Amino acid sequence: MHMADALVSPAVGGTMWAVTGGLIAFSARHLKAELDERKVPLMGVLGAFIFSAQMINFSIPGTGSSGHLGGGMILSILLGPHAAFLTIASVVTVQALFFADGGLLALGCNIFNMGFFPCFIAYPFIYKKVVGAHATQGRILTGAILSALFGLQLGAFSVVLETRCSHVSELPFSLFVVLMQPIHLAIGFVEGLVTSAVVTTVWKARPELIDTVASGQPMGSFPTKKLVVGLALVTLLTGGVFSWFASSHPDGLEWAMLHTSGKEAIDGPADSAHDAAGKIQEKTAILPDYEFKTGTGGEESEELFGTSVAGLAGAVITLVLVGVTGLVLRARVDRKPKP
Repeated sequence: MHMADALVSPAVGGTMWAVTGGLIAFSARHLKAELDERKVPLMGVLGAFIFSAQMINFSIPGTGSSGHLGGGMILSILLGPHAAFLTIASVVTVQALFFADGGLLALGCNIFNMGFFPCFIAYPFIYKKVVGAHATQGRILTGAILSALFGLQLGAFSVVLETRCSHVSELPFSLFVVLMQPIHLAIGFVEGLVTSAVVTTVWKARPELIDTVASGQPMGSFPTKKLVVGLALVTLLTGGVFSWFASSHPDGLEWAMLHTSGKEAIDGPADSAHDAAGKIQEKTAILPDYEFKTGTGGEESEELFGTSVAGLAGAVITLVLVGVTGLVLRARVDRKPKP
């Protein structure tokens, strides 16, 4: 559900940049009170995992469409909403800057759509209400599916509203929303299952982590090294190997655009904001579309190698960015004078 710059006007893009910037500042301020040295590496490796997992598009049977994991719910459950929002913001930023996945003008929209609804709406008002104070495997499954469905429906509808406010004539509101919502309902169900599987695995290994995050308290002294190492290994396999098997079908947004306008991508307006964003992205994207810039195409081994390099490079960049963010916040807490 990564929006291209062509789908947003400068006014909408700028507004959503401001809104998202405010949410990042809000999250950073609240995170400082609950951040400790054990949470920083977990944020980094989970951000890297979500980056890698988002590269794997899964087919939606009978539609000719595909979807990918958003990851906001996994991050919220395992990190808490504020750390989750900063992490998903880092993932989406790395995707836009280095892999041209989603536009720079639309970056605020993409972070908001994929981060705000799962972190600050679905997690506290659905997942936590369903799971309660005593998690069970059944409650985790139910809460993960319901929250993923609700969060993704809100995110999909937000995309429709943003294109509507941007006056994208090729995507009339009524038809676009009728196509966007059902396809993302199917994607949301799969995301709920994946979220449940990941969270249940962590819960069985470290149930105290789930309880601590739900209470909003620092992680304390329980060990997380094995969990971090295990997630790192899964991330390497996901980005380096499993990404080869991603579906080639258009994702939910592209599918809805295709059946609304007749094409998966539309041409953006020729204005200074769109031109500037496009030129910056051309310079920063080291592996646009997760492929080598100089690739000749047609060589399957070359394409797979490019995908692996992109998956591993993106995971490392995300790990570093999230880790540095966490360390900076933690350092500011340590420097704060104690009463």
